[in-house]
Amino acid sequence: MKLIVNGTEMAVPPEWQQDRLVHVLREALGLVGTKFGCGAGQCGACTVLLDGAAVRSCMLPVSAMAGREITTIEGLSADGLHPVQRAWLEEAVPQCGYCQSGQIMAAVALLSGTATPGDAEIDAAMAGNLCRCGTQRRIRQAIERASRSLPSRPAAESSR
Repeated sequence: MKLIVNGTEMAVPPEWQQDRLVHVLREALGLVGTKFGCGAGQCGACTVLLDGAAVRSCMLPVSAMAGREITTIEGLSADGLHPVQRAWLEEAVPQCGYCQSGQIMAAVALLSGTATPGDAEIDAAMAGNLCRCGTQRRIRQAIERASRSLPSRPAAESSR
């Protein structure tokens, strides 16, 4: 079985083909930016993009991922300077850092469909990503900052 991860076709070893996507990404493919948290799809630490949508990789059987485009935190930018990642640093969001890759992936998915999200849209998009360090205010500020730095898109791509 082969997966398309971060734009590259990757072979999944046979012994991993019945596992969850998060474990395959981390253990079989060495992409450890995606974190394993609760294992029940509740915390958001394992969030990746699947065909552009934020999903919990701990809930997905890798056997259902063939032909789908999977993007992990490692695939956002070759140099680590995706506008959301840059905004995260500029707003000093990370504390312990465990939830950050999932938070960033959820923010990227939000901003890919909503150029300038309002508070309610940010709340809805980020609701499933838990941060025990209490950086929610800085997360919101980083999303707002990133929305201002992303290239303009046609109005049809924005909800505003």
